Amino acid sequence: MDMEENKTVLAARAAIARQRTGIRGLLPFLGPAFIAAVAYIDPGNYATNIQSGSEFGYKLLWVVVLANLMAMLIQNMSAKLGIATRKNLPEMCREHFPSWLSYVLWGFSEVAAMATDLAEFLGATIGLNLLFHIPLLTGTLITGVATYVILMLDRFGFRPLEKFIGALVIMIALCYLVETFLSKPAWGQVAYHSVVPWMSGNSDAVLLAVGVIGATVMPHVVYLHSSLTKDRVIARNDTEKKRIFGFSTKEVIIAMTLAGLINLSMMYMAASVFHAHGQTQVATIQTAYKTLTPLLGPASAAVFLVSLLSSGLSSSAVGTMAGQVIMQGFVGFTIPLWVRRVLTMLPTVIIVAFGINPTQTLVISQVILSLVLPAPIISLIYFTRRKDIMGVLTNRRIVTYAATACAIVIVFLNLVLIYQTLGGPLPA
Repeated sequence: MDMEENKTVLAARAAIARQRTGIRGLLPFLGPAFIAAVAYIDPGNYATNIQSGSEFGYKLLWVVVLANLMAMLIQNMSAKLGIATRKNLPEMCREHFPSWLSYVLWGFSEVAAMATDLAEFLGATIGLNLLFHIPLLTGTLITGVATYVILMLDRFGFRPLEKFIGALVIMIALCYLVETFLSKPAWGQVAYHSVVPWMSGNSDAVLLAVGVIGATVMPHVVYLHSSLTKDRVIARNDTEKKRIFGFSTKEVIIAMTLAGLINLSMMYMAASVFHAHGQTQVATIQTAYKTLTPLLGPASAAVFLVSLLSSGLSSSAVGTMAGQVIMQGFVGFTIPLWVRRVLTMLPTVIIVAFGINPTQTLVISQVILSLVLPAPIISLIYFTRRKDIMGVLTNRRIVTYAATACAIVIVFLNLVLIYQTLGGPLPA
């Protein structure tokens, strides 16, 4: 344990003993949820939110709010599992499920990790291409090296990586604060459509709604969050477990609220700038950039790209961390970080090399994530409701019911998507 990490743990212990209170007491616990929050504002969110806002205006904002509330609940349960058991979700699955089921879940999780990394790599690559005119293929290689360097911060303990990722999250938030000021959204419409559900029989609306949920509630960080909390500050008794979980809950609320506001701002910016000006088919990030320039000026477009680049680099690093946790937990072995980094780059290199539409690929990758999502959520509910596993941190009944409702909504939307993809008509 390095000096800074030890200092953080000592400060956390002082907070648990109630010798540090208020903001000072919460500060040592800030980190894990902000790392998880990066996955909720990755380039896949840019693709689905911009496409949704440009095509349907403010009408799908409620999907972002719903997805973020679901994310808040699920990430809090994942953090709680790590605190209660000192094991992450994949490790619990390997310990309690038949080996064949662990391998099946591992396979699904690796598909999710690949879809995630695809979105994140493409986002950073597009950002480099548009901001610095770097060729897409070269940008892919630069992104790979940059994210590997970010991950090397972990050698100095958990705190430097947490601080760096947290700084990138704040950078994205500041960029969208500027975009909000420049785009002047209709706040009445934002408030109304954030709470009033709307859905069209239009196949694009359903695809984008599922894509927004897939881009927001991410399978790989459901697994990762439990790993980030399991050994960070170790509880020595049940009282400490409850106090650590109390601090963790506050952190999750802060980090996920920030991620939710960024997602809302992505969509209402697209609604107020593109949809309001008749630009209803802004289906690519490149088009969004080119359309922003004449509508709001080059400064707005540059801020948009800075946020995209920050998002791509930070979320790609987090995706690789999650991939390591998933492999080690489910099947008990790991591969060198640079090997995983190279393997997860390959799909992006292939897409770029063959000239496949990157933004459409981003949206499809988010739908794949949504299809994989029920597995970790159902596993998480199964473990966190068991008193023999969770002890004093066992779910309250209402939490289990709410998480089950989230799983049902996700499964239902996925079934609708599959039905629609196979040619089934949707009612108007």
